Amino acid sequence: MSSYEFDSRNISFRKVRTSVQKVVRTVLLWFIGTFSLAVCYYFVLAFFISTDTEKRLIRENRVYERTYEEMERKQQLISEVTSDLQQRDNAIYEQIFHTSAPAVDPVGESDFRTQGRIAELKGAASRVEDNFTAVFHALAGSAALPPMTIPVDNLTYAQIGASVGQKVNPFYKVETRHDGLDIIAAQGDLVRCAADGTVSDVTRSGKGLGNVVEIDHGNGYVTRYGHLGDIYVSKGQRVRRGARIAAVGISGKSFAPHLHYEVLRDGVTQDPVNYFFASLSPQDYANVAFMSSSTGQTLD
Repeated sequence: MSSYEFDSRNISFRKVRTSVQKVVRTVLLWFIGTFSLAVCYYFVLAFFISTDTEKRLIRENRVYERTYEEMERKQQLISEVTSDLQQRDNAIYEQIFHTSAPAVDPVGESDFRTQGRIAELKGAASRVEDNFTAVFHALAGSAALPPMTIPVDNLTYAQIGASVGQKVNPFYKVETRHDGLDIIAAQGDLVRCAADGTVSDVTRSGKGLGNVVEIDHGNGYVTRYGHLGDIYVSKGQRVRRGARIAAVGISGKSFAPHLHYEVLRDGVTQDPVNYFFASLSPQDYANVAFMSSSTGQTLD
C-alpha cells in the first residue's frame, strides 16, 4: 500500500518514495526482533517448561541416583564379605596345606622371592616338553603312549595339592615321603583313565590309599588311583584313554575327598604334573606346577 504526505507549500499530497536503505533497515529490524523473540521463547521453554520426555528423563535420573547409592552400599558389603572369605580361605589352606590360598594367577602375582622358583619351574616344563617330544619319536609305530590325560574333568590349578616329595603328613604333622599328586575334587566326581591300558589291580581297603585301581599302559608305564569311592572296572579289563574307571572318594587314610594319583615308569615314581602339559595351556600348566611344588602338606 502506498503512503502519502501533505505538502504545505504546494497545498497538495505527494507520494512518499521509500529508499532501498530504509527497506533494508526495516527488514533487518524485523529479523532481529523476530530472532530475539524466538531466543526468548526458547529459553523460557527450556528453563521453565519441561516436555514429557524431559520430565521422564528427570524421573529416571532421580531413580538412578537412589539406585547408585544402594549399589555402592551393596558393593561395599560384597567387598567386606569377600575379604572375610579370603581370610577364612587362607586360614583353611594354612591349616591343611601350610600355604596361603591360591590367587587368581599365582604365577603372575608372585612376589620377587618366588620369581627364581617360577623360572626354574618354567625351565623344567620346557625340558619335560622336549623329553616327551623325544618319547613320541621313540614310540613312533607303537600303540602304547605315556599317560598324558588328566584323570579328572575340567581341572583348575586351585584343585592341585601336594605332589611327589617330602611333604607334611596331615595326621602326624611330620614330613614323610609322598609318592603321588593330590587332586582336590568333590566326592563322586568321575575319575578317568589317563591312557589306554589294562587294569592290573583293584584293591578295596579301609587303610592306606583305600580303594585303589592300578592300570598298566605298556612300555613300563603304570598309573595308580587312590582313595576312590565306587569302582567301575575289574582286574584284567581293557580300558581306553578317558574312560571312567571310578569315582572320587575318601576311602582309606584320607584327610578330605580327593584323588591320589601316581605315575610310575619301570617301577620308578614320576611326578604326575610332568605329564599334564599336553592337556593344559602353558599358563595353566605353569600355575599347576607352581601349586604342586609349593604345597607343603598332603591330604593323605
